[in-house]
Amino acid sequence: MEEIIKLIDKYKVGKILIDEPLKKYNTYKIGGIAKCIVFPKNEEKLKILLKLIKENNIKYKVLGKGSNVIFSSKPFEGIIIKLDEFDKLILEDTVVTVGAGYSLMKLALEMTKKGLSGLEFATGIPGSVGGSIYMNAGAYNSDMGYIVSEIKAIDPNLNIVTLYNAELDFHYRTSFLQTHKDYICIEAKLVLKHGDKKEMMEIVEDRKRRRLMTQPLEYPSAGSVFRNPTNIPAGKLIEDAGLKGKTIGGAMVSKKHANFIINYDKATSEDIYNLVNYIKDEIKKQTGVELKQEQEYVNWE
Repeated sequence: MEEIIKLIDKYKVGKILIDEPLKKYNTYKIGGIAKCIVFPKNEEKLKILLKLIKENNIKYKVLGKGSNVIFSSKPFEGIIIKLDEFDKLILEDTVVTVGAGYSLMKLALEMTKKGLSGLEFATGIPGSVGGSIYMNAGAYNSDMGYIVSEIKAIDPNLNIVTLYNAELDFHYRTSFLQTHKDYICIEAKLVLKHGDKKEMMEIVEDRKRRRLMTQPLEYPSAGSVFRNPTNIPAGKLIEDAGLKGKTIGGAMVSKKHANFIINYDKATSEDIYNLVNYIKDEIKKQTGVELKQEQEYVNWE
């Protein structure tokens, strides 16, 4: 690994951090130590990095804002790739070309203030553009699949390819990228529409107030833990099962919103992992429903 790090440095791929605590890079504020985190400067440097990784069979993970992941407490003996430098933003009428590392929340607010509609749902989603496309992030009956017309990605052979909306296979909280993890989104084209700026900002502010009242935003969490089953919200199932306030170690089922697990008292990765599985087992036992996780486990194998 040390030799690879030397090569990454030699090729001037970008900023390198060694033995970095992962709790600084995810919204649960948990995880072990990352052996190496790299911030590639551009497409060509990212391709160099991926070539080194593949040639040397090194474990890697592309990480956005860390708002939908559950890291284990083990050391990550590989390379975490952060695309923070992929932050270009070009606006042509209603078409937005944006880098995968751009903050979705920031983009949504900027576009709403310009009177461009389509991203209002995302003003409370703390992910990156790339991560949000990977997850097909959504809220308020909308998601990324409605506005992404195409993406630029690096394919398994390290070619730059364009994938169009129909190819991205967007469905509820999933996409082509989740089932083809060796494709990496580096840029996206979003198609918005002109709207009434005043009305849009009122909607955004109203939703912000509601989030503050109904979600435990004062604690580290990663948003909704489970996907909603067809006929009933996951939060209602969990609440009806009497699990609000259930704790394991420093992890708690939020008393405000039962589909949130919060790090309320120095929770470990294992506390959160065990609480997720406790909820799954209890809901299955009480209702027969198998809850599907929305959040991604990383480094548990």
